[in-house]
Amino acid sequence: MSFDFSLAPRVVEWRDRIAEFVTDVVVPREQEAFANGLDDRLRRELQQAAKAAGIWAPQAPADLGGGGFRFDEAAVLLEEAGTSLLGPLALNCAAPDEGNIHLLDVVATPAQREKYLVPLVNGDIRSCFAMTEPPPGAGSDPSAVRTLATKVPGGWSISGEKHLITGAEGAAFTIVMARDGESGGATMLLVDTDTPGFAVKEHARTIDSTMVGGHCRVLFEDVFVPDDAVLGEAGLGFRYVQVRLAPARLTHCMRWLGAARRAHEIALSRAVDRELFGQRLADLGMAQQLIADNEIDLVAARALLWQACWEVAEGGRGTESSSRAKVFISEAVGRVVDRSVQLAGGLGTSEDLVIGRVYADIRAFRIYDGASEAHRMSIAKRAARRAGATAVQESGVQS
Repeated sequence: MSFDFSLAPRVVEWRDRIAEFVTDVVVPREQEAFANGLDDRLRRELQQAAKAAGIWAPQAPADLGGGGFRFDEAAVLLEEAGTSLLGPLALNCAAPDEGNIHLLDVVATPAQREKYLVPLVNGDIRSCFAMTEPPPGAGSDPSAVRTLATKVPGGWSISGEKHLITGAEGAAFTIVMARDGESGGATMLLVDTDTPGFAVKEHARTIDSTMVGGHCRVLFEDVFVPDDAVLGEAGLGFRYVQVRLAPARLTHCMRWLGAARRAHEIALSRAVDRELFGQRLADLGMAQQLIADNEIDLVAARALLWQACWEVAEGGRGTESSSRAKVFISEAVGRVVDRSVQLAGGLGTSEDLVIGRVYADIRAFRIYDGASEAHRMSIAKRAARRAGATAVQESGVQS
């Protein structure tokens, strides 16, 4: 058995070109976005620049115009894109579109691919994923979904309320997760946002703000969609949500690892240049502990991420490995950015130094795509089942 962490020449080439693009094109637009908000105008400008640079959608299939990289290779590239909060948006590898691209590529019919997937990969439109609901509806537990899809002649009628739906304002379509009134399971349906009865309401005032289309409350009031709007098969929504969520957890890890690395690099540079009490900050023992712990967390997070991504790239489901990675990395990158704020001092809390913006935006990562507590529960249950099965086998051998 061997471990090979070397990168293919094409991966290295794209990584370096993405790094150059983010530094030269994306970073100069950050303060504008922080001050005025992130909108579709800026998104289109950055995306046109990324296309011109030849680094478009590295995670998307090559036959649709993307980079066509393996999932473990994409981990390297999305981390690099994530070194700016605007980088994934520019390269069209940001949530929620990135997760919807993957889901549609796996599940959609040819007609659905042509209508939704092709323009989404091309950046012509945006999308959202409507699952999360106000309590007691779906959150970290998708099975709690209350939005109802009822079979009617010629199609389905959808009724319910969603909230915290990222990117809903201005999205061309949504993939809605609804309880199937016939089977009692769940069904995913594609809904054009101009369909009568669909309405985007107020934006939640969240601590993160670097997201086109906000985090919105969405209403479905007797929304009719035809039978061909079903994504996959009716009643199998809970199966398909895992198709989307396991890789999406890992792509979040990729992007936020890049953001945390950037925060650390900014703080480290400041620690090297800043003098306090007659010494460089980087030479003071307590500062050195912050720096060392950041270095350790970043390297450990990357190693765990690459292992989980390799499993998915080799055809595994990655359910448990993505849960482990999501818990550890979401908490590790949070620690890294927190220490970076501390190292940078007062300016670390500001958007001027970028670290403050990353600090605000990264906090929600421990909640979306399954809160850390939900993943820990799942990991523990699997471990207990394995231990129980081992005990039964050993008992059988002994008898």
